[in-house]
Amino acid sequence: MLTDKEIVLGVTGGIAAYKAPELVRMLMKDGARVTAVMTANAQRFVEPLPLSVLTKRPVFTDLFASEKPGSINHIEVADGADLLLVAPATANIIAKLAHGLADDALSTMALACRAPLLIAPAMNVNMYAHPATAENVEKLRSRGACFVGPEVGELACGWEGKGRLSDLDDVVEACHMALSPKDLKGKRVMVTAGPTREFFDPVRYISNRSSGKMGYAVARVARRRGADVCLITGPVALKPPPGVEIIKVTTARQMYTEALREAEKADIVVKASAVADYRPIAEVSQKIKKTSDNKLNIELTENPDIIATIGQKKKKQILVGFAAETSDLIKHAEVKLKEKNLDLIVANDVTRTDAGFDTDTNVVMIIDRNGRRAQWPRMTKTEVAYKLFDRILAMIARDQKRRKRSQDNSVND
Repeated sequence: MLTDKEIVLGVTGGIAAYKAPELVRMLMKDGARVTAVMTANAQRFVEPLPLSVLTKRPVFTDLFASEKPGSINHIEVADGADLLLVAPATANIIAKLAHGLADDALSTMALACRAPLLIAPAMNVNMYAHPATAENVEKLRSRGACFVGPEVGELACGWEGKGRLSDLDDVVEACHMALSPKDLKGKRVMVTAGPTREFFDPVRYISNRSSGKMGYAVARVARRRGADVCLITGPVALKPPPGVEIIKVTTARQMYTEALREAEKADIVVKASAVADYRPIAEVSQKIKKTSDNKLNIELTENPDIIATIGQKKKKQILVGFAAETSDLIKHAEVKLKEKNLDLIVANDVTRTDAGFDTDTNVVMIIDRNGRRAQWPRMTKTEVAYKLFDRILAMIARDQKRRKRSQDNSVND
């Protein structure tokens, strides 16, 4: 998460500068501490006061102004930064950053800053496509700077094309990416999420209450931490996490086919989907009409068990399952852990109003293959995902040590 991270937000003179206060609010909601630095032209679009009120800090606009005697603002701000985010970034500031110019508070501070640099461009489509801008962008990338956007869309100047500031959700996500540890780099993670739909006529189906939020959080965090991520998702109303391979399915059998194929390539499999256990034996081609006795009988048959099949075939993979229960939480979770050959199971009581289906928070019990249990307090599903991967990485480290000891003993024998 961004908790207690110091983010310096550089705001430059583009129309998208009016979004800066909302961007500050979103960053602070995720726990960051924000200091705003504005160019003179940025102040033509938005006043410093709203940013100062939101950040509860002075906004730096003048290279030579100082809040306290003897301090050098641009150096102090640069030294304290965990991340320098420039949003919106005009062609002018991109050129300054690329060539090391330092003629105002933002560009001078940027030159002194050793924190990662994240740039969110926003400008006219022709300005962004100009060879000089393209060359400056590539020069900054070669030095390690990261970019988010720009997007294609209608621009304030009347043109339509690539130059629009990225959606603020994507900018915040890019901050998470820049500041998250890359301890899953080199790992392939497969995640399943959401419900399935089992149709019995062209307009009706059997499903469940899964929103997909937990699985999407797992996929998003895995990507933040450097993994190559494949997300197999049932029908949900969620925005896909950026940088994640998405495979959309509808039925349990479709998810079964995709999951088994992708699991073969995965180092870590997290099955957070709520797959229908049963499906109608037959799907009729026409909508079923009401009958005079107001009764409808549907014969069901069992769907293939995705996680059990993966568990039977797994070798060195880490396999994580979820158990959504309404009673006897630990008992049912331990049975599933053993029967499906899981390494970890995440169990939660879906009768709680602050956990389970369609909530942003969860309260879970973690049980590993050795029977160790851990009850986690209520936290966001994103926080659950972070702690889950901490637990997975610890398990991988223990397995590697165990294999190394076994190899060493074999050599000694």
